[in-house]
Amino acid sequence: MAATESEKCKFLIVGGGIAGVTCAEQLASQFPSDEIILLTASPLIKAVTNFKQVSKVLEDFDVEEQPHSFLEERNPNVRVIQSAVKALAADQHTVCTEDGRRYVYEKLCICAGARPKLITHGNPHVLGIRDTDSAQVFQKRLSSARRIAVVGNGGIALELVYEIEGCEVIWAVKDKAMGNTFFDAGAAQFLVPQLESAKPKAPAICKRTKYSTEACFVLGPEHQEQSDAERGEFGSALGPDWHEGIKLKGTKEVSHKVHFEYQCEISQIYQQEEFTKLMKTPLAFPEHGSDQTESTADKELWPVYIQLTNGKTYGCDFIVSATGVIPNTEPFVRGNNLEVAEDCGLKVNEHMCTSAPDIYAAGDVCTTAWEPSSLWQQMRLWTQARQMGWYAAKCMAADTLGQSIEMDFCFELFAHITKFFNHKVVLLGKYNAQGLGRDHELLLRCTKGHEYVKVVMQRGRMMGAVLIGDTDLEETFENLILNQMDLSAYGEDLLNPNIDIEDYFD
Repeated sequence: MAATESEKCKFLIVGGGIAGVTCAEQLASQFPSDEIILLTASPLIKAVTNFKQVSKVLEDFDVEEQPHSFLEERNPNVRVIQSAVKALAADQHTVCTEDGRRYVYEKLCICAGARPKLITHGNPHVLGIRDTDSAQVFQKRLSSARRIAVVGNGGIALELVYEIEGCEVIWAVKDKAMGNTFFDAGAAQFLVPQLESAKPKAPAICKRTKYSTEACFVLGPEHQEQSDAERGEFGSALGPDWHEGIKLKGTKEVSHKVHFEYQCEISQIYQQEEFTKLMKTPLAFPEHGSDQTESTADKELWPVYIQLTNGKTYGCDFIVSATGVIPNTEPFVRGNNLEVAEDCGLKVNEHMCTSAPDIYAAGDVCTTAWEPSSLWQQMRLWTQARQMGWYAAKCMAADTLGQSIEMDFCFELFAHITKFFNHKVVLLGKYNAQGLGRDHELLLRCTKGHEYVKVVMQRGRMMGAVLIGDTDLEETFENLILNQMDLSAYGEDLLNPNIDIEDYFD
C-alpha cells in the first residue's frame, strides 16, 4: 500500500488489550459481513477466554496473550494490523499510523490503555511495570538484585511484593496501611502475616493463563538489546495472574523479606556517586520488621539510594514505580476537540461516546463522565476493561443501526474478583464506603488465616462488601446490595457464622 493511500472501514479499533479485543469480537459477531480493523502497537493481543458469569454482575474469565492470527482465526472478518497510531484527524474521520498508512473510518473506538505513572522519568534505576515486556525487564533486573524498593499501594505493588523471593524489599506506602485502593486497614492486617511466612510450595491452582515472558515475544534483531519497556513504549496492560509464569527471584536465599515504610513517599533519588559525595548515612535493612526502634547504618554500596519523606534513606539495586497509570490519549487529543477529564482520560458519556462525533472510547484510556449508579465507581481494572469494550461495541452497533440502547446492567454495581497473597478477594459496591461520608457502619467477621468479611451498611441497607478467602457469600451479598433490602432487623446476625444467611435470602 502506498504511503498516501487511504483505506476505508466501517469500524476501526485502536488497542490490542482486553477492551479493544472484546470490542472487536463483539462487533464482528454483530456485523459478520463487514470488516473490522484493529490497530495495535504490540505483537500480541489479549484474548478473553473461558468467560463465566458468576452472578448477575460478577464475572470471571481467563486472559491469554496470543498472536494476531488467534483473533483473526476466531473472527474471520477481523483484521489485525501492527502499527502505532501517529495522528487522529477527527473532523476527517481519519487515523494515520506510524507505518505511513491512513484509515478512514465510520466509527472509531479508542482502547489505547494507559502507561505507568513513573515517579521520575529518564532514570535507569526506576522501572514501571505495566505490560508483559516491562515485566520481562523487571524479571531480568530482579535476578541479580539483593534489595529493591517498591513505591505504590495498588494492585501491581500488592502482587509484586508477595511474589518476590530471594530479595529484600523496602515498600514505601503513602497510606496508613497497604492495599488502600482495595481494602481497609483491617483487611490489610489480615493479609500482612502472609508476608511474614514462607510462600506455599504448591501454589493454588491458577485458572487463568500464565504469562511466559521468555516465549511470548518474537523480536527482531533490532529490538533484542533494548525492549519496548526500556524505550518507553508500552503494550496492552497485564491481565490477571500475570506473575504466575514469571520467576520473580533475587540473589538471596530467603522467601519473603519485606519492610514497610508507611505514610511516606520518595522525596529524592540519588545515584551512587552522587550519594557518596553527600556523605549521608543510609539505613541497613531492618531485621526485625517495622517495629524496630534502633536503626543501624548500612555499610554496603548500592547503585541507587532513596530518601523518603519521613527522613529515612535506604540503598537498593533499583526502584519499582507502581503509583498508578496515565491514560494514553496523546496521539488522539492533539489537534482534536476531545474533552479530557482531570485524570487525563478521554471523557465518555453513557453510550461510551467521546465529545467528537463517531468516536468512542473504552478501558483505561477513558473516564466515565455520566452520573454513575450509587453503587458503582470506575476503577482501571481488567474486568471493567472487558465490560466497557463489550458495551462500547453494543453502542456503536446501535448507533449504526439507528437503534436506542439502555445502559448495561454491569454499571449498576461495582463488582470485581481477584487474588491477593494467595487469597481470593471479592469487592462489591462501595466496599470501602466510598462517598458515604460518616453516615455508615461496618460489620466485620474475621477468622485468622482463613477469611475476612467486611460489610458496609447505611441506614440498614448493605452498600458494599469485602470478602477475602473462600466465603461463598458473594452471590448472596450481591443480591442484598442490589435489592437494597432493609436488613436492620438482622443486626450483627448478618455475619453470624453459625447462621446460614443464604437460607434467609435465596
